[in-house]
Amino acid sequence: MSDATLSRPDPAAILELFKPVTWFPPVWAFLCGVVASGAPMQGRWGYAALGLLLAGPMVCATSQAVNDWFDRHVDAINEPNRPIPSGRIPGRMGLYIAIFWSGVSLLVGATLGLWGFAATVVALILAWAYSAPPLRLKLNGWWGNLACGLSYESLPWITAAAVISGGAPAMPVIILALLYGLGAHGIMTLNDFKSIEGDKRTGVRSLPVQLGAERAALVACWVMAIPQAVVIALLFAWGAPIYALIILALLGGQVAAMVKMLRDPKKLAPWYNATGIGMYVLGMLASAIAVRGMA
Repeated sequence: MSDATLSRPDPAAILELFKPVTWFPPVWAFLCGVVASGAPMQGRWGYAALGLLLAGPMVCATSQAVNDWFDRHVDAINEPNRPIPSGRIPGRMGLYIAIFWSGVSLLVGATLGLWGFAATVVALILAWAYSAPPLRLKLNGWWGNLACGLSYESLPWITAAAVISGGAPAMPVIILALLYGLGAHGIMTLNDFKSIEGDKRTGVRSLPVQLGAERAALVACWVMAIPQAVVIALLFAWGAPIYALIILALLGGQVAAMVKMLRDPKKLAPWYNATGIGMYVLGMLASAIAVRGMA
């Protein structure tokens, strides 16, 4: 490759760095917040569109760039074909992209008012704290996965409800957003199975490294299931039994998939992510519809 080619990254490499496939969780959570707000959408479609842009292609993309820069040595072991370790994003360009996109995200967040801007600030702080020294929360799977779950699920959900309704979200909305964010801790644990070897060699204490594959998978299952059980109980208490039964059925499907996954977590964790997680996010939407308009 020529020096000119190495001096600037290919736009395709930047898009790969931003990992569009990872934008789905915060975008979906933002949509759930829009639904749960119960507010009329007339005159607010622009806010919803900007919020979706902010949640996925802006803030989530920034978090991926930050993570890949500070994980470049780990990725050189686990996934050497990624843009930074492969050299397709050369030098310190990965860091500069992360900083620049953080600034652009703040500008977009400012257009969504106080709630939107504050949420953007919190999300970016969590993104940098997760990957960057001195905190580097991802070095411990308990704290790192919690930060991811809250920033990927709870924060966009609460933010959307606030932006669309024009004020603080109703308490049922906040409770549901926090419960599903806690449950996402287990999803993040399953994602860590693909990098066990590199994590061991570089000192990243993910839960599969700390507990072993079998115990980590079992913990992930409980962490995903318990918040959903609480959601079901709350929906019965709040007078939404039909939605509670829908989520109960979805949880039953997840439990069946968990039983299969636990037979060989290392091999079947990706399979569970492609099956069980779909039922998890459908439950999120069902619960958002259930509390729509609740005070």
